[in-house]
Amino acid sequence: MTSTRSDSPDVNSSQNAPSTPTGGDAPGSGSKNPFLAIGLFIRQVLAELGKVVVPTRKELVVYSITVLAFVIVMIMLIFGLDAGFSWLSRIAFSDPDAGL
Repeated sequence: MTSTRSDSPDVNSSQNAPSTPTGGDAPGSGSKNPFLAIGLFIRQVLAELGKVVVPTRKELVVYSITVLAFVIVMIMLIFGLDAGFSWLSRIAFSDPDAGL
């Protein structure tokens, strides 16, 4: 039987963190210093850039082929639907006595 207590050591530490930021330069804290906001923004951008994973050459080739194949399939689907609806509209709205 497993324990579901919130103070167990395997609980994520972010669950115990306060839900609102408490720092003076946090968004919405009323700080009037624009340099603190710019500094915070730059720190957040650099933190996000650190999470970026560059694909390997093989992954890049596979992703590119997958995207191109999907685009080609979608082009064929749209072309087929367009041709079908065009044919139906010609049948529905053409004058049978006028020839072509």
